[in-house]
Amino acid sequence: MARKYFEVFRILIVGRANAGKTTILQRVCATTKRPKIFDGNGKEINVGMIEGSIDRGEHSIDNELIFSSNPGFIFHDSCGFEAGSVDEFNKMKDFVLDRATTSQLKKRIHAIWQVHFVYCIPLTDYNRPIVAAERKFFQDSSSCFYILVPVLVLLTKLDTLESNAYNELKNKGCSKERARELRSECAQQMLERLQVQIKSELGKTQFPPKNYVQLTNMHGNNADCRTLLDMTVTALDSVALQLLLVSTQQTNLHLCIEWAVKM
Repeated sequence: MARKYFEVFRILIVGRANAGKTTILQRVCATTKRPKIFDGNGKEINVGMIEGSIDRGEHSIDNELIFSSNPGFIFHDSCGFEAGSVDEFNKMKDFVLDRATTSQLKKRIHAIWQVHFVYCIPLTDYNRPIVAAERKFFQDSSSCFYILVPVLVLLTKLDTLESNAYNELKNKGCSKERARELRSECAQQMLERLQVQIKSELGKTQFPPKNYVQLTNMHGNNADCRTLLDMTVTALDSVALQLLLVSTQQTNLHLCIEWAVKM
């Protein structure tokens, strides 16, 4: 793959294990293939040799994930720090501060999907939508990168709430048939309660996210990332970066037309 260091859009994606991060990136890049991985010096890494360590969150945040279908995006995946590891949190913070302020344009990060920062919260963790490490992420007063890089919170795996709703209805004494009839309505009510709770908790932090994006059915063939891309463009405070992101994404012609008219 020809490496492009200019006119690329860099995104750091952060989230708990099993939050669906890779699937989201695949959908953004319109592929089902795994990304190629390069180290900080641009040397390709044998994915087979590190695949197990990636699943355990032991990879390096400096590694670059690039999909052949759209090499205009370069992604970085932060090691999970939901367990509250101070070391992992500081590594992530140092990485963002360095990449947000570097004079080397080819290495600069443009977003924490908040873009330039993507933060994933799986709603399968229904009983603990916000954990301490995530609250710290938005509260830490030394994390001034929030001023430099916008952060979006992605609410993933919404479709699994129906299973939670079905079980909740069954536990309340509903028959299987009645639980199946009511699960969609119950799941919607659960989602609304969760959204209120999440926005309330993160809204009280010192550096709340720029916006929230709901992502459903990311494993489906017709998964739509337009809302995510649109909100990311909106979160950017530079017209040049907005144009860069719109031109880099290749999955939505309507988005290109819409932002071409706006600009």
